[in-house]
Amino acid sequence: MTEHSAGNSIVVGIDGSEASRAALRWATRQAHALHADVIAVHAWEPAGNGFAPYAPASVRPSVPEQRARAARLLASTVREVSGPRIDDAVRVVVVEGAPARVLTQQASGALLLALGRTAHAEHGLPAMGAVGRACLRQATVPVVTVPATGRPAPAARAAETAPRATRGTP
Repeated sequence: MTEHSAGNSIVVGIDGSEASRAALRWATRQAHALHADVIAVHAWEPAGNGFAPYAPASVRPSVPEQRARAARLLASTVREVSGPRIDDAVRVVVVEGAPARVLTQQASGALLLALGRTAHAEHGLPAMGAVGRACLRQATVPVVTVPATGRPAPAARAAETAPRATRGTP
């Protein structure tokens, strides 16, 4: 799928981790404050290279199986965060491709791109993986990194910026 986000949306990268669930929770709260939509995106790449060349074909998952697994991961993550009733403002998108490229393409024209991050265990500093660093370099929209903690992130700052995000309305 090659659709891009509409101008009044928040794109969230989902990989099934607690960090991506935290980013989805944060993005959902921000979207409500900004009267925006959430686009939950899971990018996946064929896993054929992860198997030894002599591995039998029967143990290698097919591309359709991998696509279905990616869709299940995204759906279960959204369901886990949203509960039994998924918000109508949340759309899910599964795209085959390099995660950083897919996320920045999907976020083109969005309000922002939200990514989860883990805390660096040694110093308590934010740890950003390769995909996050690439998104920070390549994105044409603001990128928010949400820590994977049990504490919810405050929504006050985004709510204060809501009038700027809804141009043309009183």
